[in-house]
Amino acid sequence: MADSDVQSWEYLERLQGTEFYRLYKNPTSALAIFRKRLSSLAKSLVMALLYLNAPLPVKDLDVWVKPGSRSEKEHALDLLQRYHITAVSSSKAYTLTENFSRSLRQALTGGGDTKSFGEIAHPPSNPSITVEDLDGFARNQWEGILGYMVGNSAIPLESTSTVVDPSPGVIELLKAGHLIELAGSSRLGYSPKITKDGFAFVLQDINTQVWSLLFLYVDHAEDFAMTKVAVLSFLFLISSLELGQAYTKSHLDADQLRILSDLSDFGIIYQSSSDSLDFYPTRLATTLTSDSNTSSSNNTNLSSALTTSSTSQAHGFIIIETNYRIYAYTSSPLQTSLLGLFTNLRSRHPNLITAKMTKSSVQRAVQMGITAEQIISYLTSHAHPQMRRHAIQAASAASDPAKAAQAASVIPATVLDQIHLWQIEKDRMTTTPGYLMKQFGTQAEYERYWQFADQIGVLVWRSDRKRMFFVNQIDSLRRFMKSSRESGAEG
Repeated sequence: MADSDVQSWEYLERLQGTEFYRLYKNPTSALAIFRKRLSSLAKSLVMALLYLNAPLPVKDLDVWVKPGSRSEKEHALDLLQRYHITAVSSSKAYTLTENFSRSLRQALTGGGDTKSFGEIAHPPSNPSITVEDLDGFARNQWEGILGYMVGNSAIPLESTSTVVDPSPGVIELLKAGHLIELAGSSRLGYSPKITKDGFAFVLQDINTQVWSLLFLYVDHAEDFAMTKVAVLSFLFLISSLELGQAYTKSHLDADQLRILSDLSDFGIIYQSSSDSLDFYPTRLATTLTSDSNTSSSNNTNLSSALTTSSTSQAHGFIIIETNYRIYAYTSSPLQTSLLGLFTNLRSRHPNLITAKMTKSSVQRAVQMGITAEQIISYLTSHAHPQMRRHAIQAASAASDPAKAAQAASVIPATVLDQIHLWQIEKDRMTTTPGYLMKQFGTQAEYERYWQFADQIGVLVWRSDRKRMFFVNQIDSLRRFMKSSRESGAEG
């Protein structure tokens, strides 16, 4: 992708089958995708197939799943096909692909190359490094990147911390992902300007942010004479390491050493210098491929360990009044700069920022590409606990369901409406590339296909009256439609 936007895990789905074949030669890659990308049912199917001596007939698989769980089964099978984990033989039977099954068995039971999951340094070159030191390093590096994006790199993150500006390589990556734009000239210098995608990026949880930049990094691997598969494999290896443990670099090749240096700029690994004999994975690394079913709790643990904010901020720190005044109980320069994107800052105190939203401040943000929904999402997710309690009490006291729903909003209704109205004046048309599905033979067929598209998260719009819908991805839906028609023909 020449002009690539922020990447998500769907990036992997665009890899070719041969690239998955090479990727799954490494046990850490097979284990990472198994843990991170598969649903509970998909994992159960993989474990059931892992030690079977013969392929599993399609009809036998139907017996394993309850009739009422058809959508979950279809979603699980779709995931397994997307990631080239299963194959269907000509005899209509499921089997795991060879490299994936072999590597996953090795990851679960051990054996094979003992360096597949890193090699512990005995003894470490700097045994005094603690987990707290690693958390502090990761925090400074990552907050430095976010601070640069929103324009606060000149402000220390904490009174005792040193400002860490992102490396030139990280800045180029932010530009490549359209997260920032640089304004200025080579003579006067350049300053970053956050984009719509950049604002959406800083609102995400830390794990999603890290992977977004890492997938951008993978996408540009060929610019440095490295293959995408080699970079992905090494990232998955790093994600399998243990927090606080030192690992030797003696068996790493030149490309892997280069990747280590770049990961240090992200705060994902720590090394005292590029010439040191070992390195430490930080918490940003060890939570990269946390189990998909426990990602929420892991993100909470990650945020609490790496946040520079006070305890109150972790649970919400913004109070909004109906007159558009905002009181933010925070000392974080990052959060202050984020508020400054769509408000006019009025005063700063040791643990309090006062600001006010105005027509000009919101439209300034809209002009930058930030949407009203993003502003509302930020204010809602960081609302003070007192505002949440007030919303719950107001909703409980309302007798009319419509009024109860309105009262349940954390942000005052007048503020919500006005933010949208201010945006409308500056609103611009947006386009979504995709595919329009129409001309279905029956109503049942139309409903079956749009419901499947909705379940796998590709449905953008639908019209029941016109019997048509729009999706932003077609491959998985096309496979499902083909499978359904073949099943109907056989029946």
